[in-house]
Amino acid sequence: MKIAILTIFPEMFESFLSVSILGRARTEGLMTVEPTDIRPYSVQKHKNTDDYPFGGGAGMVMTAQPIVDAVAAVRARGYAGPCLYMSPRGKPLTQEKVRSLAGQNSLILLCGHYEGVDQRALELAVDEEISLGDFVLTGGELAAMAVVDAVARLVPGVLGSSESAQDESFSEGLLEYPQYTRPRLYQGLSVPEVLLNGNHAEIAAWRRKQALAATLARRPDLFAAAPMTDKERAETLADAKADDAEQ
Repeated sequence: MKIAILTIFPEMFESFLSVSILGRARTEGLMTVEPTDIRPYSVQKHKNTDDYPFGGGAGMVMTAQPIVDAVAAVRARGYAGPCLYMSPRGKPLTQEKVRSLAGQNSLILLCGHYEGVDQRALELAVDEEISLGDFVLTGGELAAMAVVDAVARLVPGVLGSSESAQDESFSEGLLEYPQYTRPRLYQGLSVPEVLLNGNHAEIAAWRRKQALAATLARRPDLFAAAPMTDKERAETLADAKADDAEQ
């Protein structure tokens, strides 16, 4: 997997890409992540990458020329995959979308800044706009980091265990079940006995039930669409109703 990140602040990615799982993945050659400064591609004398918006308004807008030329340059270096613009008006990033992106051989992530990007750059060089959610950041760098991190977890070998990604939230349309580690008793709170008995079938059933309950309580929208049997749905709803009655 190769990812090129187009930004006017490439230094923001230095520590992010050099530590933990991403740092190891790059060292072991499992991923190539290349932050690329947009500024050198500007034809302006002072390498400007922004200008005042036509029609007036506050702030500055990133100009089209440096972005279009930067995208062309990284494509010439072998990044043939889709170019994604990190934007609050884009399609929401979901785990399903992350899986789709992880199936690409390469990606280009465009980080906007200021008041946005000249629409012509998007029409000429961008394939899709991606949003982290219904909020606005000062730039696309943090959003790009989130995309890189989420995609990296699905690249074979990055996590070390294929089960790690399979068991996490959203992997089956559900939130993740509660996790516990040592000690068995902490400040009066104990680990559920089912996790200590070594019966893998019972543990799997408990985790499934907990995941269903957590999803119904916290993300009913996900629960409504999640794959499950009629019995599981009925039992989860009944348990939630009983819990509400007790409170």
